[in-house]
Amino acid sequence: MVKNASIDGEWTVVLPSKRRQGRRKPKPKIQEEEEEEEKPWKSDDLEIDPQRQARVKLKMENSIKKVESSKFYTTFLEQLKCPEVSDQFRLVLGTETQLQMVMYGIGSIESYESPRFQLSIAILMKREFDWVGNIEVFDPVLSATESSVLESFGCTVLSVNEQARREALKPTLFFMPHCEANLYNNLLQANWRMDRLSRIALFGNSFQMYEEQVTLDPEVIRATKRVIAARRITSEFAIETVSDDYFPAFHDSSWHFFSSCLDSELPLLVSEGL
Repeated sequence: MVKNASIDGEWTVVLPSKRRQGRRKPKPKIQEEEEEEEKPWKSDDLEIDPQRQARVKLKMENSIKKVESSKFYTTFLEQLKCPEVSDQFRLVLGTETQLQMVMYGIGSIESYESPRFQLSIAILMKREFDWVGNIEVFDPVLSATESSVLESFGCTVLSVNEQARREALKPTLFFMPHCEANLYNNLLQANWRMDRLSRIALFGNSFQMYEEQVTLDPEVIRATKRVIAARRITSEFAIETVSDDYFPAFHDSSWHFFSSCLDSELPLLVSEGL
C-alpha cells in the first residue's frame, strides 16, 4: 500500500517530456541483452572543457538555489522529517550513523533541467541531514566535463557500470528517479535476502505504478518480476511534486523501504525463479 505522508553498455535513462501531459506513469523499457559482468566505463567525451565546466557549474548552482527556495523542497523535507518516514530511515541505519547515497541514471546535467533538479535534491539532502553520507554517481551519458562538475559538488563519479547490481553490505540510499524497470529489478536481485533489503532506502519510480501496469507481455513481466514480488514487503511513500516545475523530474516517484517481517517469503520467491 502506498502511503502519503502527513504533509501537503548501458541503460537508457528515462528523460521526461518538457511539458506536462497529464500524469504519466513509469513504463518498463526492456533491455535487449543483460550484461553478465560489471564493465569499466569510459565516456566518449574525455576532455574537460573549462568554459563548458563553468557554464554547467553555474547551471547547477542556480538549480540548487531554485530548488532550495521552492515549495516543492519544503514539502519534500517535511515528508522526510515526519515520523512515519524518518522512522523508516532509522530502521535502515540500524547501528550505523550514515547512509551512503548511490545515484544511478542521473542523465545529462548539462543538457536537461530535470537531472539538475534531481541532483540538487541529493546535494541538499546531504547538506540538511548528517545521516546522509558520501554521494556516488553513475550514468553512461556523463561527459568528463559534467563529471568534473559533479566532483566539485562533493560527488564521486563511479568508473564502473554496476548495472545497479550493488549489494547493500551497509546502509545505502539508492537514488534512482525515473530509471529503467530493469535497473530496479537488478538492484532487488542483487539484494534478494532480508539482511540486505533491510539496509536499503530506495527513491525511484513507484512500485505500485509498475504493479498497476503489469501486462501479459512476457518481456514486461520479466523486467518487473522482482519489483512486483517485492511489493508485499515494501512500505512506499509517494512524494508530492506540488508544482508543474518539478513534475517532469519527480512525477510518480516514491520512497521505498523493505520490511523484515516477511523474511520467510523470500526463499519461496527465490525457489520460484524470481
